[in-house]
Amino acid sequence: MSRKPLVVLTGATAVGKTKASIGLAKAIGGEIISADSMQIYRHMDIGSAKIRPEEMCGVVHHLIDVLEPQEEFHVVKFQKLAKEAMEEIYSRGHIPIIAGGTGFYIQALLYDIDFTKSTQDETFREELSNYVKEHGAEALHEKLRQVDPKAAEDIHANNVKRVIRALEFYEQTGKRMSEHNETERKKESPYQFVYFVLNDDRECLYTRINQRVDQMLDDGLVEEVRYLKEQGYTKDLVSMQGLGYKEILDYLDGDCTLEEAVYKIKRDTRHFAKRQITWFKREKDVVWVDKKRFHYEEQLILNYMLDVLKKRHILT
Repeated sequence: MSRKPLVVLTGATAVGKTKASIGLAKAIGGEIISADSMQIYRHMDIGSAKIRPEEMCGVVHHLIDVLEPQEEFHVVKFQKLAKEAMEEIYSRGHIPIIAGGTGFYIQALLYDIDFTKSTQDETFREELSNYVKEHGAEALHEKLRQVDPKAAEDIHANNVKRVIRALEFYEQTGKRMSEHNETERKKESPYQFVYFVLNDDRECLYTRINQRVDQMLDDGLVEEVRYLKEQGYTKDLVSMQGLGYKEILDYLDGDCTLEEAVYKIKRDTRHFAKRQITWFKREKDVVWVDKKRFHYEEQLILNYMLDVLKKRHILT
């Protein structure tokens, strides 16, 4: 059976994925599936740098504005929703383009990683949740580092849910989650895919991140978070832990000044971009697209990607 075509266009936050993905989708008759852990949420537009309807240029987008902020979104749900969207796209004779910066989600979809090998242990989870309340996220992360250093390196201490999941997996199976995922990744992808990573010089990227945060504030980020707070969405929700949201929430709660909140958003977004690049460097079969090499000209970047797609027989 011939494998179905799939295109991935990813890269660090603020590198310019949105614009590049629109150009690519229009050129190949594609539809875009968002691989972003925040743009899935309604009412969270500015802080998630969500694409505006007028920016879509008629290209169909999936997995944007699907959930309410109190709903859980995790890799298993992403897999399910993305696969459903892909079936729809294939049925129309179009090519799915996975666009977004959540490398873990992309990897899970690309290699059809199975996360169902162990069941949830609510008692153990509750135990760990209580441990976090008492000792903090860093202490829990240290527990993970002791049993699975590789997973601890991949999962940020603030991502408490994933840290708990990795500890639970170890507790139930006696195996490291990182080793399980590594084995799963060795599977051959069920798709005929090309995995593009849009890249830029670190300094240029950091400048873009700082400018983007300033733009978010001009666009009304504080008002957006204030509205969410008034709706009763609190910082213990996964959605409200998103970059830009938790810091402004701290400001609105009087825990820091606006200046401090903005400083933290810029600093933590730069750190996040650095971690994203590290993740993509470890992925296999990746095609790096360095913007500087193409003199930042969108048409040259697009032409290059189309050439690669032809060589890999995604396009005829």
